Amino acid sequence: MALLGLPFEVWPVQIDETARPGEAAAHLAARLSATKAAAVRQQLVHAGLAESYSLVIGADTVVALQDQIFGKPRDAAEATAMLRQLRGRMHTVHSAVAIVEAASGRAVIHINTSRVWMRAYSDAEIAAYVASGDPLDKAGAYAIQHAGFRPVERLEGCFSSVVGLPLATLARGLAHFGIQLDLAGEVASVCRAWTGHACCLNGHQSSSGGR
Repeated sequence: MALLGLPFEVWPVQIDETARPGEAAAHLAARLSATKAAAVRQQLVHAGLAESYSLVIGADTVVALQDQIFGKPRDAAEATAMLRQLRGRMHTVHSAVAIVEAASGRAVIHINTSRVWMRAYSDAEIAAYVASGDPLDKAGAYAIQHAGFRPVERLEGCFSSVVGLPLATLARGLAHFGIQLDLAGEVASVCRAWTGHACCLNGHQSSSGGR
């Protein structure tokens, strides 16, 4: 948000991130992002602050290997297991952004889906990376941008989405509420500066919402 020049505050919220039986990864990401945004809006409403804020944004990222969903690992052992399963294989990353108008509750949800191929990193590399603690708060137990581990061999989609916040997707969502950002200019430039990669303005997109 700061990169786009937009003022913001961070409101941490704790929710149950467990997938429902048979729930698709993209649906889970959308549901969790919406739940986070709704929870913060409720805090604002209860505190009598809803009129003082414009929008509430919730985001969530889910990694899926075929039909298996990977959220954040519970511990180092689970992080190690996730990285071993992902090694040398392609998986999908779904990042959802839910935007709620604080006063009215009107909401939209946008989802970006990318395909990621992991390189054949060694068990020793996994052990060193897990020991750093970095994987423990990451969906799928990895950060695509980690300079030491560099787990990704190939990406089709949006780099910033795999990081956790798809900037172009966010900008498209903000447009529903009258916040117009220059996608091809400002947003693309910021995305490139942040990630070191070209902005995927026309990446795999789906959206829902308006209520």
